[in-house]
Amino acid sequence: MPEKKNTGTSYETIMRDLKARHFSPIYILMGDESYYIDKISDYIAEHVLRPEERDFNQTVVFGSDISASQIVDSAKAFPMMAEKRVVIVKEAQNLKGTEPLVKYFKQPVVSTVLVLCHKNGSIDKRKKIIPAAQVGGAVIFESKKLYERELPGFITSYFMQHEITIEQKAAQMIADHVGADLHRLTSELDKILISFSEVDRMVTPEIVEKEIGVSKDFNAFELRSAIIQRDVYKANLITKYFDNNPKAGSLFSFLPMLFSYFENLMIAFYSPNRSNENALVQFLELRNGWAAKDYLTGLRNYSGMKTMQIISKIREIDAKSKGLDNPNTASSELMKELIFFILH
Repeated sequence: MPEKKNTGTSYETIMRDLKARHFSPIYILMGDESYYIDKISDYIAEHVLRPEERDFNQTVVFGSDISASQIVDSAKAFPMMAEKRVVIVKEAQNLKGTEPLVKYFKQPVVSTVLVLCHKNGSIDKRKKIIPAAQVGGAVIFESKKLYERELPGFITSYFMQHEITIEQKAAQMIADHVGADLHRLTSELDKILISFSEVDRMVTPEIVEKEIGVSKDFNAFELRSAIIQRDVYKANLITKYFDNNPKAGSLFSFLPMLFSYFENLMIAFYSPNRSNENALVQFLELRNGWAAKDYLTGLRNYSGMKTMQIISKIREIDAKSKGLDNPNTASSELMKELIFFILH
């Protein structure tokens, strides 16, 4: 019987095993973030078999066009003049009836690599299909959306894979401008990579402004910085720019970032050594030391009481932006109301 594997396998672990040509008979790729699901399934489609082996040994189907029984029949077929057979089911969330798969999973054909790409959510782990897949030695991967705060780290890592570094401000600019759609985000990052010459090894805000089109002076990162420093003039200047250029920044992209900052600032007030940068890094579990400087500045410019009031106001504005107790106030006006409250 194949080795049993647990849920919670990481993307990095799966890719490392695939590159070492350690293939499992079953891959269940599921979750809300399609980027990692596509990366894994595309790698399997392109690397398990040689090009000349794929015509007879690789099948790619869609869940809405095939039954579970047909998938099992395809998976049970033995490879022709190849070591492996590959069956990839895209949009597997559209499959109707999975009982034949449950039976197959308990005793899969080891020469077949069967991949189910279940997007827009995860399979309920209480259903029979997951325990059966585990018995059959499946790799089960849950692809979750990244939080807004995780995007700069993702961007930095993406460039590091190409031996390129990026300034922290530049990474935050891209994250704020593009958002958490990883397909779109990596497409924008690739634009920068293509533009680089052999001697360029650092992504700066100027490069981001040129290649992606986000202003290095008027963006959510700079507005956050102005608020932390309690720079009323600069904050109002950027807000006015957003008014005239809605695509440059909006309340909806700014609120999560602002809430995250003040939530952490509130926690920082309870730090036993809040005046020490290194101690603050550890207490707040920050990924980068530079972030502590923003909290040291915030501790000087905002009291604990004001911080609590700001958090409450952000929640109020968030509710209003979604139409709660707000019949007609535009998001731009809500943004001005919030910034005024924070700075005064």
